[in-house]
Amino acid sequence: MIRRFGESPRHAMIYRRRPGVYAILPHQGRILLTYQDDPHFEVQLPGGGIDGGESPIHALHREVMEETGWTISSPRRIGAFRRFTYMPEYDLWAEKLCTIYVARPARRIGPPTEADHAPLWATGREAVAQLYNDGDAFFLKRYLRQT
Repeated sequence: MIRRFGESPRHAMIYRRRPGVYAILPHQGRILLTYQDDPHFEVQLPGGGIDGGESPIHALHREVMEETGWTISSPRRIGAFRRFTYMPEYDLWAEKLCTIYVARPARRIGPPTEADHAPLWATGREAVAQLYNDGDAFFLKRYLRQT
């Protein structure tokens, strides 16, 4: 059974399953996050959906680069959760299956290539307080307790 965060699914709603990958990215006492300002304002763990035919690890590398401008190394899976939500950018009600990894930010290549995203560095405590999604915050808190 995968832990669920957020709202309970609505019984009359049809949800599309949307697998995704997200990364906790610690570096020199801070955590690399992404700030998305459209369609809504939120701080997130960098990551996103896995495209058809794409492996989760490839998707993780691609998504972190698109949202932060950084390459990563040594990704390690630490858990998964699901949440039911509306995704306005896709006009889609989704059951998001979120797999969480820890990886090292390796090198900044340039600015994010995904529109409306910006990299954001925060201490662990700041990151937990700023994260929009309770599942992201849960896994970050668990990671920080282990380090």
